Amino acid sequence: TSQHHNMKSIQVFCGSSSGKNPIYTQAAIELGEIFIEEEIALVYGAGNVGLMGAIANKMLDEGGTVIGVIPDFLMKKEVGHKGITELIIVDSMHVRKVEMYKRAEGTIVLPGGFGTLDELFEMLTLAQLEQHPHPIGIYNVNGYFDYLGQQLDRMVEEQFLKPFHRNMLFSESDPRVLLQKMRNYEYVIAEGKWWD
Repeated sequence: TSQHHNMKSIQVFCGSSSGKNPIYTQAAIELGEIFIEEEIALVYGAGNVGLMGAIANKMLDEGGTVIGVIPDFLMKKEVGHKGITELIIVDSMHVRKVEMYKRAEGTIVLPGGFGTLDELFEMLTLAQLEQHPHPIGIYNVNGYFDYLGQQLDRMVEEQFLKPFHRNMLFSESDPRVLLQKMRNYEYVIAEGKWWD
Protein backbone atom coordinates (compact mmCIF):
# COMPACT_ATOMS: atom_id res chain seq x y z
CA THR A 1 0.00 0.00 0.00
CA SER A 2 1.10 3.56 -0.64
CA GLN A 3 1.41 4.40 3.06
CA HIS A 4 4.66 2.39 3.04
CA HIS A 5 6.53 5.00 1.06
CA ASN A 6 5.81 8.69 1.41
CA MET A 7 9.28 9.26 -0.03
CA LYS A 8 9.78 12.78 1.28
CA SER A 9 13.44 12.45 0.30
CA ILE A 10 14.89 10.53 -2.65
CA GLN A 11 18.52 9.95 -3.52
CA VAL A 12 19.24 10.46 -7.19
CA PHE A 13 22.28 8.92 -8.85
CA CYS A 14 23.22 10.30 -12.26
CA GLY A 15 26.09 11.41 -14.43
CA SER A 16 28.51 14.21 -13.66
CA SER A 17 28.43 14.49 -17.47
CA SER A 18 25.42 15.63 -19.47
CA GLY A 19 25.76 13.07 -22.26
CA LYS A 20 25.65 13.98 -25.92
CA ASN A 21 21.89 14.35 -26.22
CA PRO A 22 20.09 17.30 -24.55
CA ILE A 23 17.22 14.92 -23.72
CA TYR A 24 19.19 13.74 -20.65
CA THR A 25 19.49 17.22 -19.16
CA GLN A 26 15.81 17.87 -19.93
CA ALA A 27 14.89 14.69 -18.07
CA ALA A 28 16.97 15.67 -15.03
CA ILE A 29 15.29 19.09 -14.97
CA GLU A 30 11.85 17.48 -15.34
CA LEU A 31 12.55 15.17 -12.40
CA GLY A 32 13.57 18.21 -10.37
CA GLU A 33 10.27 19.90 -11.27
CA ILE A 34 8.30 16.85 -10.11
CA PHE A 35 10.24 16.76 -6.82
CA ILE A 36 9.35 20.43 -6.28
CA GLU A 37 5.65 19.78 -7.01
CA GLU A 38 5.54 16.80 -4.68
CA GLU A 39 7.72 18.41 -2.00
CA ILE A 40 10.39 15.74 -2.22
CA ALA A 41 13.89 16.64 -1.03
CA LEU A 42 16.77 15.71 -3.32
CA VAL A 43 19.68 13.79 -1.80
CA TYR A 44 22.55 13.56 -4.26
CA GLY A 45 26.31 13.56 -4.66
CA ALA A 46 26.61 17.36 -4.39
CA GLY A 47 27.97 17.88 -7.91
CA ASN A 48 27.59 21.18 -9.78
CA VAL A 49 28.15 19.69 -13.24
CA GLY A 50 26.39 17.36 -15.65
CA LEU A 51 23.01 15.86 -14.86
CA MET A 52 23.78 16.24 -11.15
CA GLY A 53 24.10 20.00 -11.54
CA ALA A 54 21.01 20.18 -13.76
CA ILE A 55 18.58 18.61 -11.28
CA ALA A 56 20.09 20.47 -8.30
CA ASN A 57 19.98 23.87 -9.98
CA LYS A 58 16.41 23.38 -11.17
CA MET A 59 15.30 22.58 -7.64
CA LEU A 60 17.28 25.42 -6.07
CA ASP A 61 15.76 27.88 -8.58
CA GLU A 62 12.31 26.79 -7.40
CA GLY A 63 13.15 26.89 -3.68
CA GLY A 64 13.45 23.12 -3.22
CA THR A 65 15.53 21.24 -0.66
CA VAL A 66 18.82 19.86 -1.97
CA ILE A 67 21.09 17.83 0.29
CA GLY A 68 24.50 16.98 -1.14
CA VAL A 69 27.15 14.60 0.17
CA ILE A 70 30.63 14.76 -1.34
CA PRO A 71 34.08 13.43 -0.47
CA ASP A 72 36.71 16.03 0.37
CA PHE A 73 38.91 15.12 -2.62
CA LEU A 74 36.07 15.93 -5.06
CA MET A 75 35.33 19.17 -3.24
CA LYS A 76 38.99 20.12 -3.77
CA LYS A 77 38.59 19.45 -7.50
CA GLU A 78 35.88 22.12 -7.43
CA VAL A 79 33.07 19.89 -8.65
CA GLY A 80 31.14 20.44 -5.41
CA HIS A 81 28.03 22.67 -5.42
CA LYS A 82 28.43 25.44 -2.85
CA GLY A 83 24.91 26.86 -3.23
CA ILE A 84 22.84 23.92 -2.03
CA THR A 85 20.58 23.70 1.03
CA GLU A 86 22.89 21.39 2.96
CA LEU A 87 26.41 20.30 2.01
CA ILE A 88 27.99 17.38 3.84
CA ILE A 89 31.70 16.80 3.22
CA VAL A 90 32.98 13.32 4.03
CA ASP A 91 36.28 11.38 3.90
CA SER A 92 35.62 8.85 1.16
CA MET A 93 33.32 7.56 -1.56
CA HIS A 94 32.26 4.79 0.80
CA VAL A 95 31.19 7.16 3.58
CA ARG A 96 29.40 9.28 0.98
CA LYS A 97 27.17 6.34 0.09
CA VAL A 98 26.35 5.63 3.72
CA GLU A 99 25.50 9.26 4.47
CA MET A 100 23.29 9.58 1.37
CA TYR A 101 21.54 6.32 2.09
CA LYS A 102 20.74 7.39 5.67
CA ARG A 103 18.95 10.48 4.40
CA ALA A 104 16.86 8.94 1.61
CA GLU A 105 13.56 7.06 1.48
CA GLY A 106 13.96 5.92 -2.11
CA THR A 107 16.49 5.76 -4.95
CA ILE A 108 16.15 6.94 -8.55
CA VAL A 109 18.84 6.39 -11.15
CA LEU A 110 19.23 8.56 -14.24
CA PRO A 111 21.77 7.99 -17.03
CA GLY A 112 25.40 8.07 -15.97
CA GLY A 113 28.64 6.10 -16.02
CA PHE A 114 30.49 3.72 -13.69
CA GLY A 115 29.67 5.67 -10.52
CA THR A 116 25.95 5.68 -11.29
CA LEU A 117 25.86 1.92 -11.90
CA ASP A 118 28.00 1.33 -8.82
CA GLU A 119 25.44 3.16 -6.69
CA LEU A 120 22.52 1.35 -8.33
CA PHE A 121 24.00 -2.09 -7.76
CA GLU A 122 25.04 -1.29 -4.21
CA MET A 123 21.42 -0.37 -3.41
CA LEU A 124 20.08 -3.49 -5.15
CA THR A 125 22.59 -5.68 -3.31
CA LEU A 126 21.59 -4.20 0.05
CA ALA A 127 17.93 -4.78 -0.83
CA GLN A 128 18.67 -8.37 -1.87
CA LEU A 129 20.45 -8.95 1.45
CA GLU A 130 17.44 -7.48 3.28
CA GLN A 131 19.34 -4.43 4.53
CA HIS A 132 17.42 -1.84 2.55
CA PRO A 133 13.61 -1.61 2.51
CA HIS A 134 13.27 1.41 0.22
CA PRO A 135 12.15 1.34 -3.42
CA ILE A 136 14.71 1.58 -6.23
CA GLY A 137 13.83 2.90 -9.68
CA ILE A 138 15.47 3.64 -13.01
CA TYR A 139 14.27 6.67 -14.96
CA ASN A 140 15.01 5.09 -18.33
CA VAL A 141 15.50 8.16 -20.51
CA ASN A 142 15.96 7.61 -24.24
CA GLY A 143 16.16 3.82 -23.76
CA TYR A 144 19.52 4.35 -22.04
CA PHE A 145 19.11 1.39 -19.66
CA ASP A 146 17.44 -1.05 -22.09
CA TYR A 147 20.53 -3.25 -22.38
CA LEU A 148 20.94 -3.26 -18.61
CA GLY A 149 17.42 -4.66 -18.32
CA GLN A 150 18.35 -7.36 -20.83
CA GLN A 151 21.46 -8.18 -18.79
CA LEU A 152 19.37 -8.59 -15.63
CA ASP A 153 16.93 -10.85 -17.50
CA ARG A 154 19.89 -12.92 -18.67
CA MET A 155 21.07 -13.23 -15.05
CA VAL A 156 17.65 -14.61 -14.13
CA GLU A 157 17.61 -16.95 -17.14
CA GLU A 158 21.01 -18.39 -16.15
CA GLN A 159 19.93 -18.61 -12.49
CA PHE A 160 22.40 -16.17 -10.99
CA LEU A 161 19.52 -13.95 -9.92
CA LYS A 162 16.06 -14.82 -8.63
CA PRO A 163 13.04 -13.34 -10.45
CA PHE A 164 11.97 -12.06 -7.01
CA HIS A 165 15.11 -9.92 -6.79
CA ARG A 166 15.00 -8.93 -10.46
CA ASN A 167 11.54 -7.51 -9.82
CA MET A 168 12.74 -5.25 -7.00
CA LEU A 169 14.00 -2.82 -9.63
CA PHE A 170 11.50 -0.58 -11.41
CA SER A 171 12.34 0.92 -14.78
CA GLU A 172 10.10 3.47 -16.49
CA SER A 173 10.48 6.10 -19.19
CA ASP A 174 7.79 8.23 -17.50
CA PRO A 175 8.99 9.65 -14.17
CA ARG A 176 5.48 10.04 -12.75
CA VAL A 177 4.66 6.39 -13.45
CA LEU A 178 8.01 5.46 -11.88
CA LEU A 179 7.26 7.42 -8.69
CA GLN A 180 3.81 5.87 -8.44
CA LYS A 181 5.22 2.35 -8.72
CA MET A 182 7.88 3.15 -6.15
CA ARG A 183 5.27 4.49 -3.71
CA ASN A 184 3.27 1.30 -4.05
CA TYR A 185 6.30 -0.96 -3.63
CA GLU A 186 5.84 -3.56 -0.93
CA TYR A 187 9.04 -4.74 0.63
CA VAL A 188 8.71 -8.44 1.37
CA ILE A 189 11.35 -10.74 2.79
CA ALA A 190 12.09 -13.48 0.25
CA GLU A 191 11.13 -17.05 0.96
CA GLY A 192 14.17 -19.26 1.57
CA LYS A 193 17.80 -18.16 1.30
CA TRP A 194 18.89 -15.76 -1.41
CA TRP A 195 21.58 -18.15 -2.65
CA ASP A 196 19.30 -21.20 -3.04
